[in-house]
Amino acid sequence: MEMRSRWVRRAPGVALLALLPAAGQAQQMVGFAAIDKADTVWVLVATALVLLMTLPGVALFYAGMVRRKNVLNTLAAVLGAACVVSVVWFAVGYSLAFTPSSRWIGGLERLWFGGLDYQLAQQQLAVSHMAPHIPEAAYALFQLTFAIITAALIVGALVERMRFAALMLFMALWTLLVYVPVAHWVWEPGGWLARMGALDFAGGAVVHVNAGAAGLACACYLGKRTGYGREAFQPYNLGWTMLGACLLWVGWFGFNGGSALAADGRAALAMVVTHLAAAGGALGWALGEWLLHRRMSVLGLCSGLVAGLVAVTPAAGFVDMGAGLLIGTIAGLVCYWGATGFKRWLGADDSLDVFGVHGIGGIVGSLLTGVLVSGTISGASGNLLAQSVAVVAVAAFSFAATCVLMWLTDRLVGVRVDAQAEQQGLDISEHREHVGA
Repeated sequence: MEMRSRWVRRAPGVALLALLPAAGQAQQMVGFAAIDKADTVWVLVATALVLLMTLPGVALFYAGMVRRKNVLNTLAAVLGAACVVSVVWFAVGYSLAFTPSSRWIGGLERLWFGGLDYQLAQQQLAVSHMAPHIPEAAYALFQLTFAIITAALIVGALVERMRFAALMLFMALWTLLVYVPVAHWVWEPGGWLARMGALDFAGGAVVHVNAGAAGLACACYLGKRTGYGREAFQPYNLGWTMLGACLLWVGWFGFNGGSALAADGRAALAMVVTHLAAAGGALGWALGEWLLHRRMSVLGLCSGLVAGLVAVTPAAGFVDMGAGLLIGTIAGLVCYWGATGFKRWLGADDSLDVFGVHGIGGIVGSLLTGVLVSGTISGASGNLLAQSVAVVAVAAFSFAATCVLMWLTDRLVGVRVDAQAEQQGLDISEHREHVGA
């Protein structure tokens, strides 16, 4: 792998001065003394926070917005996706995503987490070239939580009409064949988009554009829910949705702050930028509602804060605080349009606005990162062309590959429940369970 003497984006993680080792030296054993304990503690805490975003953050956020008869199925879909992705990541995903091999995919040396050794007698443990100052086990687990939430986000586009067994199979295939290569392209320094200079601090393209495009593909393939556009689909409990949104806000400190991979000033800056973007996103969405309808909704505030968090994700370690607020506010307004006017124009039943919030928010944030990046803060220079190529490449690949995987899953097990099961509700038809009174 070529040596680099400029600041680059490394994983999700801080842009550090990369003096990358040769491919054969990517993973190595180091003495216990080489590990930074403070950085390790912070990454472990951040890992727990990112998992909190999915379980129970995304689960509650989504379950509160579906109809009562589909609440348990939605919760099960998020939980099941987390379990499936974990196994795929352990078996092969981590190795293919975060070991150097080619511009397109990683190597096989970390299959089944092989080589993530801890040797007490020799006082040595494994580290990755991506984060040589923390145990590789911590780094691999941190990365797993990103893979989990990306898959879980897709659930929001297909709720209330997809068979549970089909969803589990699809999530395994999607993680391996879509998420893993995209993560390698953008975050492994040898990936083709990373070499091009695309900046993605914590997942604007890898997580949100990727999940948004996949969600739109799933919604298009499955078709509309019965009664969509003709019946009022009453959300089960918007209080749950607000709780989920607030857990996402808190967890996002681990998402973005943890991506510094160090307990340092960049982590602190990323957390402040993240907080301001969330507030700006909520206010931007609320402003859009006020201008059009002279009201501000709880659901709008929740959706707006998530939009702000999504948009600032690629930028968090590259921009100053004012830019973070600006990115969040713009995203709140644009994503409000994405979840309303643009959604109506598309005509797709993206049930919980995965593309409108995550897809569009990720696009807005990724492009604005190329414009607002601060060389003083990060040492990086903005490249709007590289950002645009990354957005288009990830969105196009994710959409096309997802369509193929949905077709394959449909051929193998069938993806959509029948009309009677949909009318009855997936809690009963898929799980033989229902929420209490």
